[in-house]
Parts: sequence; structure tokens; C-alpha cells
Amino acid sequence: MLGWPIVLATHARRTSRSPIYVSIVSANPETLDGLQVYFGAAGVPSHCTRAVRDLDLVAPACATAAVIFPDDFHGPEVQKLLRELRSARPRFLSLLVTREPQRFRDLAKADGRSIPPIILPKPSFGWDILDAVRAHADADQV
Repeated sequence: MLGWPIVLATHARRTSRSPIYVSIVSANPETLDGLQVYFGAAGVPSHCTRAVRDLDLVAPACATAAVIFPDDFHGPEVQKLLRELRSARPRFLSLLVTREPQRFRDLAKADGRSIPPIILPKPSFGWDILDAVRAHADADQV
């Protein structure tokens, strides 16, 4: 088991590109810690929050993206957060990792004004999440 994080970190370092900063939003301390450690090993700064109702903590000005685990929260809170993010930060990436992707399909529709959230099924691996965030950061710099 000791070799597992080392393998993941090595894979993540090989694909480093644009500077990014990520918010990790979950109510699960193991999810927060695990993903933050993974991002740190990949050279990606991040912070963790459980404050799904606080837009400033979820999407501070320095952040490129937020990885949100919506299954940890009450549905209307997440829906409200996503609407606020799309309105206040149209170029900001919201990435949802959920066991119920269909629950968020309507919120992920293109609106012509903002970047729609990306929905990944749970479980998703750290490199899948990081690859999606990096692709967004690279596309945003073009």
C-alpha cells in the first residue's frame, strides 16, 4: 500500500503544465486530506473547505477550479452554489465528483455565458480529476 501514493504522484508530476489553484469541497475529512495530498505531490496548490454555502471559500480569486463532492451535502445547497459560481465566476471550473451524475445534468447544460460544470462519476481517480482541471487551465490560457 505504501507504493500507491508514490505511483500516483509520479504520474501527476509528469503531466505538469499551467499554474493552477484548486478548492476541494467535501464534508468527508478523508476525501479532503487525500485529494489535497495528491494535488500537493503533483505540485498543485489547493485548499479544503466544508463551507458549501460560502462562495469566497469555494472560489477565492486565486482559484482556477473547485472539485466538489456534492453527495456530501444537501442537494439544494449544491445547486445554489453552482448557480452562484456560474454567475459570479463564468470562467471558473466546477468539477463535480458524484455517485449520481444524472442528478446534476440540468445544472451542467451550456448557457452561453459560463463554463458548464464537469461531472465525473464516483469513484474517480486523482489523476482523472487533475487532468480535467489542467485541461481547463490550459484551454483558459489560450
